[in-house]
Amino acid sequence: MRDVSPKIKTLRTATAQAVLKCSPSTIQLVRKGEIPKGDPLPVAKVAAVQAAKNTSQIIPYCHPLPVEFVGVQFDLHRDEITATVTVKATYKTGVEMEALTAASAAVLTLYDMMKMLDGQMEITGVKLLGKKGGKSDFKQAHEHPLRGAVLVMSDSIAAGRKDDLSGKLIVERLGKEGVEVCDYKIVPDDMDTIEGALIEYADKMKVDLVLTTGGTGLSPRDCTPEAMERVIEREIPGIAEAARAYGQERTPYSMLSRGTAGVRGKTLIISLPGSRGGVADSLDALFPAVLHVFHVLSGGGHRQGQHSAGVARSGEKL
Repeated sequence: MRDVSPKIKTLRTATAQAVLKCSPSTIQLVRKGEIPKGDPLPVAKVAAVQAAKNTSQIIPYCHPLPVEFVGVQFDLHRDEITATVTVKATYKTGVEMEALTAASAAVLTLYDMMKMLDGQMEITGVKLLGKKGGKSDFKQAHEHPLRGAVLVMSDSIAAGRKDDLSGKLIVERLGKEGVEVCDYKIVPDDMDTIEGALIEYADKMKVDLVLTTGGTGLSPRDCTPEAMERVIEREIPGIAEAARAYGQERTPYSMLSRGTAGVRGKTLIISLPGSRGGVADSLDALFPAVLHVFHVLSGGGHRQGQHSAGVARSGEKL
C-alpha cells in the first residue's frame, strides 16, 4: 500500500457513474414495479452504500477509510439505467475508488435482479465524473514568483560543532513548492542577531516568505519566539497551531514547541522547530495551503469552490 501517513486530512469527494443497457420493456417493468424479485432500485441503492463502505476489502491496495456520505441516484431512460454515486470522507486519500466500486455494485445488482427478463442486458461503462479534495486542490498560481529565505538558529551549528540538517531540508522543500530561496543563513541563538536578520529579510530584501528553524523550545538559549514578537506586526496563530496539531499526532513532544508565525509588511515569517523530524512534519502540515496567504495579502481574498475536477450532483441522501 502507498504510505499516506504524511498527508493531511481534507474533505474528499468523488462522483462516479455506471450505465446498464436493457430493453425498453424492461425499463417499463421497473417503472411499474413489476420485476419478479421486487423493486430493484432500493436494493441496488443499498448495495452501492455497502460497496462504498467495504471497498478496501474488495480492491487490495485501497486504504480503509471513514466513509461519511454515500449518495445514490438512478435515472431511467428509454433503454438504459444510469447509476450516479457520490462518496464523501474526511481523510488522507481520495474516494474515487469507493465511488467507482459503489456505482459498479449498483448496476451489477440491477443486472442480477432482472437477468431472467432480459438476456441482452449489458453494463456499457463505469467512469469517474469528478473528484476533489487533497493538497492538489490548494495549489495556486501566484502573480509573481515567490521569493524566500531560510534562517537557522543554533549556537552549535553556527560554531561548526554540528551540521545543519533542518535548514537544508527547508531549502529543498521550498524549491519543490516553487519558492526561490534568495538567502540561507546560520546564526547563533542571540535575540538581537535573529531580530536583525528577520528585519533585513522583510524590510530590505522584501522576500515573500521566511522560514526559521531552531530556538522554539524551552532551553535557556531558545529565544526565537521572543525575537519574533519584536518583528512581526500581525500574528497568525492558526499556522503554528496547525503545525503543532499535525506533529502531536506523530510525537507527544510537539506540544512543547513555541513556534509562532506572522507577517511584517507583506513578508510571512514562520518559526519551525529545530529537529529535522519536527521541520519535516511542519512542512507537510503547512504546504501548499499556507502559500494562499500571499493572495490574501495582495487583496485577492479566499478562493471559493476549489476543484480538481467538476463533481456531479450528489443524488439522494440515504
